[in-house]
Amino acid sequence: MHVLGVDTATHRASVAVVADGQTLAESNADSRSHAASIVPLIDDLLREAGCTVEDLDVIAVSAGPGSFTGLRVGLSVAKGIACATGARVVGIPTLEALARVLPATAGAICPLLDARKGELYAACFERRVDGWMRHFNDRLVTPEQLLTALPDRCTILGDAVVRYGTFFAEHLGERATVLPWPAYSPRASVVAGLATDRLRTGTACEGLSLEPFYVRASDAESRLG
Repeated sequence: MHVLGVDTATHRASVAVVADGQTLAESNADSRSHAASIVPLIDDLLREAGCTVEDLDVIAVSAGPGSFTGLRVGLSVAKGIACATGARVVGIPTLEALARVLPATAGAICPLLDARKGELYAACFERRVDGWMRHFNDRLVTPEQLLTALPDRCTILGDAVVRYGTFFAEHLGERATVLPWPAYSPRASVVAGLATDRLRTGTACEGLSLEPFYVRASDAESRLG
């Protein structure tokens, strides 16, 4: 089974082709406009992987939270490819995929994305003997609010460390390890792997009706509300 992974939840795009658990090719690039760059990035990736778009069985896409525009672009491209080829579309939670960039031995992992307006998208995961568990679900918080929610020791990663890494390092001290961005950024191969696992266990969230998981309401929705 050939799975195309796509992550456009941040300004750093990631695409990968995974077949039967093996990554055939992966590409990561900063982009000012995912709408302009993601299709050429996928075309180059498929050539590197030695396959065509018709070979794809599944399109796994990071579905949020994250950049509103980036998420819409990623899902639109995934659905477009699926409509053209008959491939299945599977949505994967962005923060979970980001957490799983790290090895299972990392302990409590807190992926953070910059939600702007002084807020963060945050979640916290940990690998236990019986599988991955959440310390808390995806949420929109201020840095100060997050301090009280974190476990005693954790690893923090994500694009929010660019703005808030020093804040967490100073307030948490030895309680937290803050990893640099973009050395630890979303990887489409992880998104593809999670989709494969969910399809195998029958827990995949899939279909052409998939919508982004924003967590925060858009400005337009807020005004209407």
